[in-house]
Order: sequence, then structure tokens, then C-alpha cells
Amino acid sequence: MPEYDEQTYFYSNDELPDTVTPKRIQFKVDIASIIDLMGKSLYSRLETPIRELIQNGHDAVLRRRQIDISFKGRIHVQQIPETGSIRFSDDGIGLTIDEAEKYLGTLGLGITGFMKGRGPDRTRPDPSEEDSNLIGEFGVGLFSAFMLAERLIVESRSPNSSSGVRWEAGPESEIEISKIERSEIGTSVELKLQEDYLDLCRDEEMIEESIKQFADFISVPIFLNEAKARTNLINAAWFDETPDFENLEMELASYFEEQPLDVIPIRCEKPISIAGAIYVSPQRTPGFSDDAVVAVTIRRMVISRRIQDLLPAWGSFFRGVLELHDCSPTASREDIVRDKTFELVQGVLEEKLFQHFEKQAKDDPRRLEALLDVHRYTLVGSAIESPRLRNLLRGSYKWTTSKGRLTFPDVIKQSTCDPLFESEADHVIWYNADRRQERWMNDLFRESDTVCIHTLRSFEETLLAAMIADSHDEPMDLRTASVHSTNFSASILGMSDLEEADSKWQEFFDKSNATIHFASFDSNQPAMAFLNERYELFQTMDELKKEGEIPHGFQRLIDQHFENSPTGKNEVVLNRNHRLIQSALKKSADHPLASVLRLLVVNALLSAGAKIDTELQRQQRDDLNWISEALDG
Repeated sequence: MPEYDEQTYFYSNDELPDTVTPKRIQFKVDIASIIDLMGKSLYSRLETPIRELIQNGHDAVLRRRQIDISFKGRIHVQQIPETGSIRFSDDGIGLTIDEAEKYLGTLGLGITGFMKGRGPDRTRPDPSEEDSNLIGEFGVGLFSAFMLAERLIVESRSPNSSSGVRWEAGPESEIEISKIERSEIGTSVELKLQEDYLDLCRDEEMIEESIKQFADFISVPIFLNEAKARTNLINAAWFDETPDFENLEMELASYFEEQPLDVIPIRCEKPISIAGAIYVSPQRTPGFSDDAVVAVTIRRMVISRRIQDLLPAWGSFFRGVLELHDCSPTASREDIVRDKTFELVQGVLEEKLFQHFEKQAKDDPRRLEALLDVHRYTLVGSAIESPRLRNLLRGSYKWTTSKGRLTFPDVIKQSTCDPLFESEADHVIWYNADRRQERWMNDLFRESDTVCIHTLRSFEETLLAAMIADSHDEPMDLRTASVHSTNFSASILGMSDLEEADSKWQEFFDKSNATIHFASFDSNQPAMAFLNERYELFQTMDELKKEGEIPHGFQRLIDQHFENSPTGKNEVVLNRNHRLIQSALKKSADHPLASVLRLLVVNALLSAGAKIDTELQRQQRDDLNWISEALDG
């Protein structure tokens, strides 16, 4: 049988007995390792101890106010460069010797968390309504001081004790606790700073900035280095039950260092407590990837100025500050726990924002239009996925059209179909997605009773289609403004007898890389060209491919895309009513007039903004030479 060492619970060699008598032993905690873990993993900011110690002072003051309604309380922060220290003092409830030993010496059992109901079941009190305003919760804040300090000294006195207590510890497991003479009720915590952080006891601005960063709004005044004026702001307009709008706007502008375009006060108690204000930032966000962020306080202590996910994804331009009394901070107090309460806040905030803008659309549409002008692309892109946002934009968002900027209802009014051409749709909405054709389309639609919407960004085309799909009350159709679209040539261009050129002429025009049509229309115009944006993109990609400038992996994706969705071609319509074209069609394809037709096709494409490749340029020179020779006899 191996020899057993009863003192250490280990056996003296590697062999284990067949049976071992069960024993109960305590967990052993390496305090130094735990503190190091907190510094590296739980907390990410060196200002954390300042925040945590101010929170402790705040809770001590509030607990004393519970037993003395006339008590005000205050917190003092003092830098002591002579001893390399920072001291945090409050005149709050203080601690007895028993409380200091129990709560300061037990990691994870803070007195505030205990008061709020986080203690062991057999000793847990019933949290009172007053306790809900206390900030602390986890019982680890005091130990965060070891991120900066090599030694920690706490001196305190409770109103229930005639003497005080001194609690002193370093980053090891031993704690010294003793009875001291102390006349003042309250607590002081002194940090003997590590050498790397001695600047904190010399640089007043660093401490002041940290106080403002985290504790600007708590109800207890904080004084730095015995100054007569408090350091923290305490009051802010967005916490007022009925804030003055001008003051609110000015304070938001000062706090966030930018002028709000619109301010939305937020206040409700049910189904969740929220107080504060959201505003529309003037900063334009590139694309739709940036998130809306807000500064969040819980019981007036700032958790973070950059909390994400609270506000709806369609409003990446939103900023603001909110007091979320019912939400829970993470253990590091640098974020909010994503739980059911968080989700409830999300839903309430989105509803409040929608209500604000829907009321604005009804009462002050010009203001909403001004906001849309600044953030139109963010909202348009987001509205594709949000029916309620689409409905908001329906009467507010102004589309660029051949007859100026119009809302969707205005477009519908000017897109009523002629029953001679349409039997199934009451409205046909024409659109152009190619910027190069914007002026050309405006000319084409100038004499028409209907309009053409220019969806020059891909998401606008998708949004337009979604708005039409939302319009269940009346049949309407969306069609591209192109000669191949149903009834476009007849109803908009006034063409008749439109037909594709036969194979002989199509082969003759082959180098133009366009589909050729013949039709009868206004005799003053010999040809019309309609560009295919996808074809132009394909041509550009093909040129890059030939030059070897596209990575192989990317090229495979491009090839697959165009293979699954054919590009089509540019289109040109030649006018049978034009005298020159009439004459050319009576001749053969090798007659000089046929070359003139080919020059007309190229000119129409160039006028519409198409690119002409080198092969077609060479063909153009040959045609000009042939025409010149024919004219010279």
C-alpha cells in the first residue's frame, strides 16, 4: 500500500490505492492570478478602477440617503503625487468591521449586489425599490483596483459603529484588517499605484476625463482635488420628464460635438423604462454597414458611449443617449447583456422612431424630405427589407424622373395606361437604370403624358419593384424603358411595324454589336439607340480579362454570373419613314448607302453613350473611305 500524506491529500508515489476515503475540501483561489485575469479578460480599459470605485461611493451615499432623507452626500477624488496614490472618499453609509471582513474580502460577494438580491439563498434579502437605484452588482469592482495599484487601503466607519475599520491588501491572498479611530462616517479607498501608472496621480486631466466619461450623470456630486466646483454634470436635458426642446438640442450638440438634424425625445415606463433622446446625425454613412450607436446609462452611470444593436438597422445615422434602468450590464460593465429585456427595449425604440417619422410625414413633410435628402441612400437600401419603412418613404421619398422629382403616388398619377395599349394593367411605370441615357429618356418622355423614373442605383430599382408589389389595390406593372419592352415602342415612341432586321442586314451590322430593328416613326429622326447596361459591363469585363487584369477566382465568378443571366445587346431602331433609310433599303448591302446606314447606327450608339471598340472604329474608317470613293466616281 502506498504511503499517504494526510496533510496534503497526496500519495508519496505515482501509485493510487484501489479505494480512497471521500473527503470534502475547499476550492483554493490564486488571488494574484484572478486579478491578472480580470485585468486582461474581464476589463479592457485602464480607467475601469476609477469607474468601479466611484460606483461604490455612489451606492454608499444612496444607502445612507435611505435612512436619512435630508442627507445629500458627495464623493471626493484626490491625487497624491507625494505618495504615488489616488484616494476615493465618500460620506456614505460606511462599513462595520464585520461587513468589511465579509464583503471586501470575498471576491464576487459585493454588499450592493447582496442588497439587490444576489446573495446566497439562505441570507438573501428582499430587494427594496430604493435598492434598484444602486449601481454595483457583482462584487468584483474593488478588486479591479489591482489593475493599477500594488496595494489597496480601505478605511471606513459605519454610523452604527463608534470606531472605524482599516482593510489593507496587496495582490496576494493575505488581507490585514484592524480597528482604527475614525471620526467621519463614510469610506476612503487609497490606491498605491504601480510604477507604470504613476501618471494617474499627477495628471489631473486624465482623472477628470475618466470621471466625465463614466459618471457625468450620477446624482452624487464628485469633486476632484478639493475643487469647489463639482466635476460631474449630474443634470442633462434628456433626463427631464418634459425637456425644453431647444435646451435638449443644444446639450446633445455639445455632448456629441455635432449639430442634430432632428431630435426625438424618448420617455416611457411601460412595458419597459426608457428615458433619453435619439437624434439624426448630419454625418453621411458610406453604404449600409455602419451601425447606429448610443450612449447608454444604467442608473445614470455610463456603460458605454457606443452601444450597438439597440436601434433599428435602417437607421445607421441615429445617435443618442438613453437611460435603461431595467437592463443589465455585463460583468465588465462595458456593454449590456443581450437578453429578453434588451430585445424588449429594441422593439419599443423602433416603434417610437417609426411613430415620430410617421407623424412628421403627416404634419411636417418638408422636414422629413430634408432628412431624406441627407440620408436617402441609407434609408432606400434599408427599406427594401422593411415594409413599414417602405410605406413611410412611399409618400416622402422623391424619385428622379423625366418630369422632375416626384413621390411614388405622384408617379402613379402620371402613369395611367391608355386602354388602347393595355388591357390588364391600370398603370405602367417605366424606368431607366442607365445614367448615360437620362437626358435621352427625358427627351423621349417630354411629349408623353407618362413619366420615366431614373433608378440610377441598383437598390432603387429593387425598392421601386417592392413598392409596386405593396400596391395591392390597383394593378400596375414595372417595365424598363427599352424598345423590347411590351408596348414601349407604340405607346411612348409612337412607332409602328417594329420588327428585327433580317439575317442579311443583321450580319451587315454585326460589328456594331447591337441588335438592329426597323420601324416607322417620326420622319425627322433616322435612328434611335437604347443601351443595355449589362452588355456594357460584360464588354468592360471582357477587355480586362483579355488584358489579364482580373484574378482567376474572381473571373470564374464573373463568368458564372453572366452565364446564368445572359446580357443581351444594345439595340438600335432605324426609321423606315426617313428618306435616306428608305433609299438604302431598296439597295443591296454592298451599296454606299448601306455604309451610310452603318454610320448612322454607330452615331446613334455614340450619342447614347456606348463604347466603340477598335474593330468597329476600323469598320467606320472603311465605310467613310468607301463613301468617299463612291462620291468621287
